[in-house]
Amino acid sequence: MRTVRERSGLLWKLCRCLPALSLVIIACFPPPAVAAEIVPTKFVAPNGMTVLVLEQHFLPIVEVHALIKTGSAQDPPDKAGLANLVASLLDEGTTSRSSKQLAEQIDFVGGALEVKASEDFTTASARVLKKDVDLGFTLLADILQHPAFLKPEFERIRSQILGEMASDNDDPGHVAMKAFNQLVFHGHPYRWPLNGTEESLGKVTHADVLNFYAREYVPSQVILTIVGDVTTEQVTALVQTHFGAWKKPPPPPRNVKKSAPVERKTVQLIEKDLTQSNVILGHGGISRTNQDFYAVTVMNYILGAGGFSSRLMDSIRDKQGLVYGIMSHFDARLMPGSFWVNFQTRTEATNQAIQGVLAEIKNIRDAPVSDQELSEAKSFLIGSFPLRLDSTAKLAQVLAQVEFYGLGFEYFSQYPKWIERVTKEDVQRVAKQYLDPQRYALVVVGNVAKAKLKH
Repeated sequence: MRTVRERSGLLWKLCRCLPALSLVIIACFPPPAVAAEIVPTKFVAPNGMTVLVLEQHFLPIVEVHALIKTGSAQDPPDKAGLANLVASLLDEGTTSRSSKQLAEQIDFVGGALEVKASEDFTTASARVLKKDVDLGFTLLADILQHPAFLKPEFERIRSQILGEMASDNDDPGHVAMKAFNQLVFHGHPYRWPLNGTEESLGKVTHADVLNFYAREYVPSQVILTIVGDVTTEQVTALVQTHFGAWKKPPPPPRNVKKSAPVERKTVQLIEKDLTQSNVILGHGGISRTNQDFYAVTVMNYILGAGGFSSRLMDSIRDKQGLVYGIMSHFDARLMPGSFWVNFQTRTEATNQAIQGVLAEIKNIRDAPVSDQELSEAKSFLIGSFPLRLDSTAKLAQVLAQVEFYGLGFEYFSQYPKWIERVTKEDVQRVAKQYLDPQRYALVVVGNVAKAKLKH
């Protein structure tokens, strides 16, 4: 048992850590956002940057979140992984700060500085306490406007990503998804993994990084979202101070090409010595701006996104005992994404499981869902919506994406109504329109010979 002196010493050490820990602690326990109260102020800076401000004064936290309208979809065809590499280098040093100095300055105030690329956009964010908001703006503005892109860092980060790829290639799920995207997005930028391939990333040069950054990272491409204990007046001044000198070149041209649909059943079998088959089955999907997005969301919840209450789990797992877990997903992006069902099953049951999935896809197209299924799907989707907005970081991310996709800020108050409005007829209509049990891509990774696939 600890003595009083030892316990007092531990308490003193904890208290000394509180300034650094405070941001983490209070960020983990914010009050939930009320969707009807989410009405940001929007303005466009002189250099073309879009700025959104949502004042929330109940906690002394500020999230400064930049969404840059560029991602792997803008990679040159033979140099996939370039956008991700550029994003990975942003916080690896600027013209005035080394990567170590960036990390030390944000860590000293208990904040966070993060950069992440995706297919359609890249995000960079700073999370700080109210008293450190100027530092947050300073560091975020520095990595966005003045990245050093030093050659040693370029070589190091590229080697690091190549190492991650080698590890990913040992993951059957990753191998399956990579092959699936090649089939569904043939000839389209979405076909490549976010970090590219060993071959494509190996072709990326230091000059490619510099050129991509110069072309894509311009203020008119940025949605800057600030959420937290700050006023619009403060933000206006901070934006002018830290981003006012950022020049305003014309926005880059955009690739809006749609991928060709899967016209027939296409199968790819990948041999690996495994005791289970990793299976992905699906085809093209919808864009985030599709008017049927909410009806598709309800339909897909019933089919396979609803966990243990979904039809796929009930049929393939509970009744047939073929899988531990199974899910369906619509990956709605700026351009139409994909629909897929993913599961792992014992090798000998692969055919049966695939047939079971196709049967459930056919069933939800052929007959209306039940009143109970519709009610449960709506209740979950409406009830869980506030959990997507329960921190300053989440709010900033969602706000930026609402602006990026042009959904309108009524999204926050109207989302429950849009979900509630979906009928059984809507569910069956979108199932018939966006699901196809005849034309799909099927990828199986496992012991192909033992599975004796009949597809």
